[in-house]
Formats: sequence, C-alpha cells, structure tokens
Amino acid sequence: MNHFMGIMIEGLVAILLMVTVCYCIVLNRRLQRLKADEHSLKATIGELITATEIAERAIGGLKHTVRDVNENLGSQLAAATQMSAHLKAQLAEGDGVVRRLSKIASAARPSAPEPQAVEPQMSPARAVAAAAAAFSERRRANGLAA
Repeated sequence: MNHFMGIMIEGLVAILLMVTVCYCIVLNRRLQRLKADEHSLKATIGELITATEIAERAIGGLKHTVRDVNENLGSQLAAATQMSAHLKAQLAEGDGVVRRLSKIASAARPSAPEPQAVEPQMSPARAVAAAAAAFSERRRANGLAA
C-alpha cells in the first residue's frame, strides 16, 4: 500500500504540474497581449504629445496674431473716431453756412412783388450781376467784406 500511496501522490503532483504549465501558457498569452497593447498605447501617447505640442505652437501663433490685430484695430479705431469728429465739425460748419446763405437769399428776395414801371426787362446775366453787386455792397456796408 505504501507503494500505491506514493504513486498517487506522484500522480497528483504530475496533474498539478500540468495544470500549472497550462495556466502559465494562458498567462503568457495574456502578458503578450498586454505588451502589444502597451506598445500601441505608447505609440498613441507619443502621437498625443506631438499633437499637443503642435496645438501649443498654434495657440502661441494665434495669441501673437490677436495682439497684432488688436494693435492695428486700436490705431485704426482711434483714427476713425478722430475722422468722425472732424467730419461732424465740418458738417456743423456746413449747416451754419447753409443757414446763413438761406437768410441772405431770403433777404435778397423782395417780400411782395412791386409793380414795375415801364422799364425794359433785364437779361438773366445782367440780373445776376446786379444781384452780386448789391450783395457785395451790403457786405461792405456791414463791415463783413474780406
């Protein structure tokens, strides 16, 4: 019986060794897949790092471009504001000139048509020349002549 017990223990050890070898084979395959995944993960991380560096350089370029645009637009905006103020002042001066001209024109018109004596009719060119002469006489009389 002693001999039978030894064979049983040896058989049990052999079976356990075979189970261990099979488990080692399965574990080896899993480790190989894990290493393959690790290599692909390293490649993916490398690509991600490269893409991040490219994005950082692009962001730096965009910041520089935005700074340049802000400087250019700021100066152009200041120039446009100054031009707008200048045009506004000129429009106000032009409005004043138009008002004065309308006052002059209304003063030059007779308020009621006077019956004309039997005088010969003047040509339009002579009428304009006479109106200009009367206007300049009025300006000189008021001391506004240049």
